[in-house]
Amino acid sequence: MSQPKVSIITPTYNSADTIIACLESVISQSYTNIEHLIIDGLSTDHTLRIIKQYKLKYPHIKYLCEKDKGVYDAMNKGISIAAGEWVFFLGSDDSLYSHDILEKIFSNPNNLTLDVIYGNVLSSRFNGPYAGEYDALKLIDQNICHQAIFFKKSLFINTGVFNQAYIAHADWAHNLKWFLNKKYKKKYVPHIISNYSDGGLSSSVKDEKFQEIKPLLILRYEHEQLSSQWKAHWAKHFARESLKHKKLIFFIEYVYFYLKNKCQILLNK
Repeated sequence: MSQPKVSIITPTYNSADTIIACLESVISQSYTNIEHLIIDGLSTDHTLRIIKQYKLKYPHIKYLCEKDKGVYDAMNKGISIAAGEWVFFLGSDDSLYSHDILEKIFSNPNNLTLDVIYGNVLSSRFNGPYAGEYDALKLIDQNICHQAIFFKKSLFINTGVFNQAYIAHADWAHNLKWFLNKKYKKKYVPHIISNYSDGGLSSSVKDEKFQEIKPLLILRYEHEQLSSQWKAHWAKHFARESLKHKKLIFFIEYVYFYLKNKCQILLNK
């Protein structure tokens, strides 16, 4: 089986101090069927000069430089132009963990039939590797770093790209969508995928819109990964909260999910 092309997408904005380590970690990979897409949001420092210098020597590096609406807009642009069968998002201040990590993932033919492959990241923020294998309840409590996830590009046809309405957790919202749906084939691999640099958007910005709608997203996206009892309890609790705060549209949807799961409980008796 031929080795698939992997598109590594790196959004940049004034990343001159960190981009070289990021670029070098991709250049050093033993797996060579790659492209590295740099999506720059009109940096005003030396970021673009560095990228152009590297591109002269390494043809797998490509770049797009234009105004964007933030990191998720840049990531979505990367998806739209990616030529690879698989896509991976690597921050400009992050780096791939080892020279053979892509080879470990994509030389295994069993991995190529999947929709999503995820592993761990290494960061001083977490005092070691983060965060092991997930189940639905773990994902509800904490996100999988996108620097640990390989997506088959075709997945985005079904799930859609990152919702820019969520300023810091669009990746978490997207992770809920594919992880909670059994039709998407996913696998955890016990490898450290990348070195994750703390101080990114998700750790420094509070995404109030995502936090407000997160319980509804879970109920909308969940496909038989959580019990009907758990979902009914969750829906009842947040229906009360929505009514208390006079959020009637949310209240109606929570009541719907409560009744739906109560009916399922009765049918299963």
